[in-house]
Amino acid sequence: MFRNKEYVLTVVKEKGFTKAAETLFVSQPSLSSSIKRIEEKIGSPIFDRSSTPVTLTEVGQEYVKYALEIEEKENDFARYVSDHTNLLAGTIKLGGSSFFASFMLPEMVSEFNKKHPKIKFEIFEDSTKNLMNKLSMGNLDLVIDNATVTDENIISEIYTTERILLAVPKKLEINNQLSKYRMSAEDIKLDKHLENAKSVELEKFRNEKFILLNHENDTGKRAEKLFRKYGIEPKTIFHLDQQVTAYNVSCTGMGISFVSDTLVKRIGASPEIYYYKLPDKSTVRNIYLYQKKNHYLSLSARKFIEYNIKQ
Repeated sequence: MFRNKEYVLTVVKEKGFTKAAETLFVSQPSLSSSIKRIEEKIGSPIFDRSSTPVTLTEVGQEYVKYALEIEEKENDFARYVSDHTNLLAGTIKLGGSSFFASFMLPEMVSEFNKKHPKIKFEIFEDSTKNLMNKLSMGNLDLVIDNATVTDENIISEIYTTERILLAVPKKLEINNQLSKYRMSAEDIKLDKHLENAKSVELEKFRNEKFILLNHENDTGKRAEKLFRKYGIEPKTIFHLDQQVTAYNVSCTGMGISFVSDTLVKRIGASPEIYYYKLPDKSTVRNIYLYQKKNHYLSLSARKFIEYNIKQ
């Protein structure tokens, strides 16, 4: 009854028979007949066809749960066989949010690929929430992110540590009052913002305008906590989804944003920005490589972790 499970799973994914048939390159009558045969073997319908889009019945929900588990075990076994027949070959599926997928994963993959050219990569860009769901379902091998994940089915290793800074437009008058604290992008790239650099409290920027990230974003959450700590009601111009976008808005002079030193080191330096180190412990965080717990990870993926963690 699970032999043609991909038909059922595709209908669920595409939310209908018509789109699923196109994805599977079969006719809709053929797809409907195949699923009907599965339902006859089960003795109960999988889909409620009276609704639009079609929905899963209670039995259908259980079928999909077991089908996904079987599919994951099949993929695990395929990776196991690949490890024994194609040493350090195959494909690694990596996930990252917009910033990590654009600025970090290509760099990590490029360096590793020089040593292991037979290994192929697929990079998936999505929100942290969606990436962790895909990882939990076994659709990704690894995810790189700086968010704190509480899912017990996901484990992590620290890839590196980063610090959140304030990106302040140079044209703001506040910079003249804080000249001994301000730093350039070049200073950040030379790590002058680390242990020995002077820090300045967020309180000094109480009256300035801010470009903030939404509270679903880890940087956004940390910024909100800092404002609460200092009793500041920020004058917010924008709430945005991406750190890169917030940084680019700051570069136009519209307001201050919270950015990571990881971003500053990898993005083109703006001559219009000063950077400030904050003293708060919450501005220091880890970047992790996440994987699914008790999930067979290919030898290639394990080598990728080992290579990058040791760098």
